[in-house]
Amino acid sequence: MRCLSILALVLAQVLAWLPTASAAQAYPSTADPYVVAGQDLAGYRIWVAADPAHSAALGVYATYLRQAGVGDVVPVWQLARTASDWAKCAQAPFEVPPPELWPNIVNTLRYVQSEVKPAVGEVEAVSVYRNPMLNQCAKGSPRSAHQLNYGVDLVPRFPFDRRELMSRLCTVHARSGLRYGAGLGFYVGIRFHIDVWKYRNWGVSAEEGGDQCAIALERREAARPNEHDD
Repeated sequence: MRCLSILALVLAQVLAWLPTASAAQAYPSTADPYVVAGQDLAGYRIWVAADPAHSAALGVYATYLRQAGVGDVVPVWQLARTASDWAKCAQAPFEVPPPELWPNIVNTLRYVQSEVKPAVGEVEAVSVYRNPMLNQCAKGSPRSAHQLNYGVDLVPRFPFDRRELMSRLCTVHARSGLRYGAGLGFYVGIRFHIDVWKYRNWGVSAEEGGDQCAIALERREAARPNEHDD
């Protein structure tokens, strides 16, 4: 009887992490083109139903993030999304990272909360932790920030023009990225990467649509010699 009560509690927690109908209507489905089959909400429900250990592990992870003050930056279930190539690599579509790597995502989420979301609004996480085997198969760097649970690929819920999105994020990165040790990268469309592993950027050239990024980052570099007194 006690086991059934615990299972019911865990199930209630899992359902609480799912978006409500009103929340789903509040934002357009901008992330749909960047979420592969099996990593959508339906795929998440299948993954949870496949093994009670999945929801239990995610529940512990959610509690840890909540106690760290970042439990509501993005829906917790999205933080379990692995690489888009999960099926091709014969890996799981969702995975809770090892507990020793949990602290790494906390500072990344704090940066998203304090710097990214004020600039672009609500975001959806489309790829986060990748275990070493999946990272290698997906052709990730051997030192990938995703492999260490620092990196998170995001899509804004507002349908930004790519150039406008890049301009906003590069302005934020130029202003506060160095202080946080933040990495910023852009992929196709409006998918972008954030981590707090180390300060760097990629995919910001004018040819890639980042002409405003070049301006923002040049201004930042020009200001750096005068910042030693901060």
